[in-house]
Order: sequence, then C-alpha cells, then structure tokens
Amino acid sequence: MVVSTIRGMVTVDLIRAVALALPRTTEHLIRDRVKFRVGRIVYLAISPDEASMGFGFPKEERAALVEAEPEKFFMPVPSDERYHWVRAWLGALDEEETRELVIEAWRMCVPKKISALVP
Repeated sequence: MVVSTIRGMVTVDLIRAVALALPRTTEHLIRDRVKFRVGRIVYLAISPDEASMGFGFPKEERAALVEAEPEKFFMPVPSDERYHWVRAWLGALDEEETRELVIEAWRMCVPKKISALVP
C-alpha cells in the first residue's frame, strides 16, 4: 500500500485507505466530517479541518492515554465523553500508529469472527 504524508502529517487519504480496507466499513460525510462506520456505529471521524481525528477507544483507558501523551491525544468534547471515544492530532501521529488506532477502533464494533480476518 502506498502511504502519503504531508510534512510528517498523516493524511485523510492514508486513513481512508486503511479504514476502507477493513470489512464492513463504509464512509460517510456528515456535517462536514468524514466518518467511517460499521453499520450504524461510527468508529472513526476526521475533523472538518483535517487536523484531528476521533476514534473508538475504551472509556476506562482514555484518561491514561491522554495523560501519557497530551501532545498527541486529547479528550472528546463533553457531549461525546459518554461514548468510547478519544481524539488525536494527525500531525503528531506516525503512519504505523495511525494504522493501529484505526484497526483497533474498528475491532471494537465488529464481531470477533470478522475481527479475526484482519491480522
């Protein structure tokens, strides 16, 4: 797979390539945000300015993630704190880490037998 970055920043094209390669994923444009979902469950959303992404992440682990790397990860807006969700600055992520975050967010919303199809 060809991966593209601009000035070290992960691009929406990279995220799209990873997400759309995952079984059952569909892409949608909702209120100026590119979102990826499985069925009705959104597991990944790109901000309108393409500077950050929100993604599925265990609620009980997100505070530790944000605390460990605050330059990279940040909490969701208050209205989204009830969901399994966290956000990241695309400019702070590398390609491999982005791939892992996207796949793990996807795994949270697919059956185990489907998840097993992706190494």
